[in-house]
Amino acid sequence: MPRLPHPDPDPDSPRRDALPLRGRTALVTGAARRAGIGYAVARRLAAYGASVYLHHHVPHDAAQPWGADRPEEVAAGVRAALADPDATVHEGPGDLSDPAAPAALHARATEALGGRLDILVANHALSGSDGDLDTVDAAMLDAHWAVDTRSVLLLVQAHARHRAALPPRTPGGRVLMMTSGQDIAGGMPDEIAYALQKGALASVTRSLATALAPHAVTVNTVNPGPVDTGYLTGDAYDAVAARFPAGRWGRPDDPARLLAWLATDEAEWITGQVIDSEGGFRR
Repeated sequence: MPRLPHPDPDPDSPRRDALPLRGRTALVTGAARRAGIGYAVARRLAAYGASVYLHHHVPHDAAQPWGADRPEEVAAGVRAALADPDATVHEGPGDLSDPAAPAALHARATEALGGRLDILVANHALSGSDGDLDTVDAAMLDAHWAVDTRSVLLLVQAHARHRAALPPRTPGGRVLMMTSGQDIAGGMPDEIAYALQKGALASVTRSLATALAPHAVTVNTVNPGPVDTGYLTGDAYDAVAARFPAGRWGRPDDPARLLAWLATDEAEWITGQVIDSEGGFRR
């Protein structure tokens, strides 16, 4: 069983722990590419002292234009960021379109991390298989529902059941979900299935926060805005960069810093929020 950090004898002290997640454990889904947000989040958590389990689904990325990384190389990169000598990194596959996969993944991660899971970062999503209002069909809607929404809710359910079985008010319980700014300005008219399912996660955030509050688990959702994970190049890439006041795309570590902070005790009073982290992106 991973050890719990010693509680601060002075909770109002402005001093900061150099390793605020020492002794904590985390599952990060969709951490399959070193250019991705999941990888950046996992490295941040490791750098803050946590032990981390990385979920990947290589066939999904292998079918995309950007291709797949080798899971052992991804894990090695996260392992290199470990700050606590007692912390560990594990990795494993999972096709989260299977309704049985989320609970099984949570159980495997919990076992690998010593029997207690504190932080759930649901970062995975389905890429492609989408269309605009004229072309979207039932298969596209079902595919995105299964991966982008249903699997996240089933992971949260497994996490809630796990935390409920721990001693009351065990600290460190976190659920962090990802959305995509589909509620802002012009939305995502060319990705109706994806926008619908990500919008569902944003809408359910407060309900989940209320449901998990008795187990001392906070629930927050982050919209990272446009992040350069290697999916766009050329003139289109430059046009997006020009819409940021800083003149550059978001980098994976930009939302990762926010997500990692939300996992710390400093953020224990923040729950039920959908937070935009997009560098002033102008739509």
